[in-house]
Amino acid sequence: MSTAPRHVRYRVADGVAEILMDHAPVNALTVGMLDALLAAFERAAADDSARAVVFGSAVPGRFCAGLDLKQFSTADSDGVRALLERLYTRFTDLQYRLGKPSIAAVNGTARGGGMTLAISSDLIVVDRDADLGYPEIDVGVIPAIHFTHLPRIIGKHRAFDLLFTGRAFGAQEAFDLGLASRIAEPGTALETAHALAQVLAAKPARVMRMAREAFVRENDTGHGYRHGVAAAVENFCNVAATPESKAGIRAFVDRPRRSVDREPR
Repeated sequence: MSTAPRHVRYRVADGVAEILMDHAPVNALTVGMLDALLAAFERAAADDSARAVVFGSAVPGRFCAGLDLKQFSTADSDGVRALLERLYTRFTDLQYRLGKPSIAAVNGTARGGGMTLAISSDLIVVDRDADLGYPEIDVGVIPAIHFTHLPRIIGKHRAFDLLFTGRAFGAQEAFDLGLASRIAEPGTALETAHALAQVLAAKPARVMRMAREAFVRENDTGHGYRHGVAAAVENFCNVAATPESKAGIRAFVDRPRRSVDREPR
């Protein structure tokens, strides 16, 4: 297995590219880590030997806690935009142009930006004991990108519930809402995702590429997901610039942490 810099692993085996975040304790997203993720997905897109992509975490019980709020709290407006340009704009576009199916293997806690990463995939496999949520509003920011697509996936009122209460929810609810494709037994999301990837990788490669391109194009044209990204960046930045947001983020960063509560939201 080769290792990309900044806590991201990449390998290809049996026609499947595996991209794993490996930034303990919670895979918090920094500019450097997002750059490494983007580079890994670019590599998978260009690799003809990879006919499907599995995206997951090497940290047990943690998929991704979202943006590193310690780095975020000290960033100026250009720094905030740099983070969002990578997480919202470039990652979304890379998934759109990937040319092969991608599967997110959510092996535990996923929050905020971690949900953004997972939901950009074509399929999502979640461990039965996964813990998901959009708690940004509790910190003083907003899950802006999810305002664009989540209501279309699960409905306006259920999306409002998740996005504005910030409550956590589990794998069964995610499956029932249509956010998760499959539920895996605890600790087996990555294994289950690989088995599913093998099925997809065995399909005719050219047909799969053309079919996926048609699918993602149909689900973007007229629905405005990618077109809504620019507005999401602006909405996030506008809220993040308010005194309430700055105070909320600083309070979260500075608060004492329990051993079970170490992830930024």
